[in-house]
Amino acid sequence: MLAIEPAERPPFLARLLPELIKLRAATGRPHWIILDEVHHCLPAAWDPAPLTLPQRLAGVIAVTVHPEAVVTEFLEMVDVVIGVGEGGPEAIEKFRKATKATPIGACKPPAKGEVLVLRRGETTPSVVVAHRPKEKQQRHIRKYAEGQLGEDRSFYFRGPDKALNLRAQNLTTFVQLLSGVDDATWLHHLRAGEYSQWFRDNIKDSALADEAAEIEAAEALSAKDSRAAIKAMVERLYTAAAKAD
Repeated sequence: MLAIEPAERPPFLARLLPELIKLRAATGRPHWIILDEVHHCLPAAWDPAPLTLPQRLAGVIAVTVHPEAVVTEFLEMVDVVIGVGEGGPEAIEKFRKATKATPIGACKPPAKGEVLVLRRGETTPSVVVAHRPKEKQQRHIRKYAEGQLGEDRSFYFRGPDKALNLRAQNLTTFVQLLSGVDDATWLHHLRAGEYSQWFRDNIKDSALADEAAEIEAAEALSAKDSRAAIKAMVERLYTAAAKAD
């Protein structure tokens, strides 16, 4: 669903979900359905959701940082809520308020390697040690390389006079556009540190942002050389990895 614009995801899921349930009834598969950024797939303001969702939906993992933005009918089917990182307690509290559940007891953010687990009917989350995978993982490579970021999270090549409005909705498009924009436009965003800021705030990759910031700070680099450096960096870390995935 990454290739689908956010506004089109709810109606697409409305058509897809019944087919997945029929397939599972006939074959036992898929064992799990994972809805990443479920607030885009089943937003709270989407009216057809109650008619689309079955009364019971097992074997589903929904991932979101905004449980309050998910349609209530789906939240009420959730059996277990897992809060991760410093925002774990806040996420669980947002879920509780959205479902009008019993207030939870005060809890601290989980320590490194731990998560908070709240089961239906409980009032206090449990602290659980999470087993980390042995393989080194790089999250969302394909999502940021080829997926569709929303308009508010895309990068826009506009230039010093705002004569352009070229949208890069992912890193693949970003690389394509950076090769074609004029030097004045490229350098305008480079000198303003906007490439590293986009990588940090919207691609959510601090390592990529730090490397880009070093290129932005190298004033001796020409437009040609800085383009080549950032293009090579993105392709090394994302676009090449997504093609090999």
